[in-house]
Amino acid sequence: MKYFLGKIGLFILTLWAAITVNFFLPRLMPGSPADAALAKLAQQGPVTPAMRNAIYAQFGNPHGSIFSQYFQYLNQVVHLNFGQSSTLNQSVASLIAQKLPWTLILIGFVTILSFIIGTTLGAVMAWKRGKISDTIGSVGSSFLSAFPAFWLGLILLYFFGYATGWLPTSGGFGLTIPGWNLAFIEDALTHAILPGLTILLTSLAGWIMGMRNTMITTLGEDYVTFAQANGLHSRTVILKYAARNALLPNITSFGLVLGGVVGGSVLVETVFQYPGIGYLLYQSVTNHDYSLMQALFLIITVSVLVANFIVDMLYGVFDPRTRR
Repeated sequence: MKYFLGKIGLFILTLWAAITVNFFLPRLMPGSPADAALAKLAQQGPVTPAMRNAIYAQFGNPHGSIFSQYFQYLNQVVHLNFGQSSTLNQSVASLIAQKLPWTLILIGFVTILSFIIGTTLGAVMAWKRGKISDTIGSVGSSFLSAFPAFWLGLILLYFFGYATGWLPTSGGFGLTIPGWNLAFIEDALTHAILPGLTILLTSLAGWIMGMRNTMITTLGEDYVTFAQANGLHSRTVILKYAARNALLPNITSFGLVLGGVVGGSVLVETVFQYPGIGYLLYQSVTNHDYSLMQALFLIITVSVLVANFIVDMLYGVFDPRTRR
């Protein structure tokens, strides 16, 4: 119980620290978010006092004390009120609600698939270490890990998009009207093939080599040798004794990566102009959209913290040694 209470307390403290840092970071930049928003409005026409007051209210009264701004910001976070996007003319909450499902479905599915395939191949390669399958897998993994995600995405985009025209080159859907119907689902899946394949290929090598190296160490443990000496079937040894214990570090990494799914893949989504959180984050940074940027950073940070907290809880359940 002491272990779990300690983890809960650490999570609350870290969450508060992340929210506080997210508040101060934009205010350390030259000027202020409100000044940037007013400058953009001034390019479109005269800024009235009402518009100026609305901007100041939206950004937490930037001319007030830092403490009043901070507590107003905390109140907004609790009520999920992230203000208005200064460039996309929508509330930040509605923008995130529109883009988040695209990222969760694509990045989430590909991450889970990559973890399952990678850990399985890594376990098989470790069990057959030194053989031709292990050599081919190791060389192939090293080759894939050398490719940056955006570069591999550009290559796939050129060959399968522009050169052959087999797959769409950008966006999340084509001319179909968004909705839960077969035509739209097929269209969305077609548009997701290239970005999904890019993320799968670039992330697969890490899971393969991580599982392989950890399991090779596990195979040298005394309890594995004892199980083999007792004549247990190879499948029992690899699954029940070796792979089960070697999987724990990968589960930790998987939890952290899964938490980062909410942030999407900025480079890949930008290359394919995929309508997810990653591309939205890129737009917010390039357009200096402080409200949107701040909300996205906060959501990404909190999702990673929550994923890390869940992994810590599961680790305490699956490995009793961590509770000592």
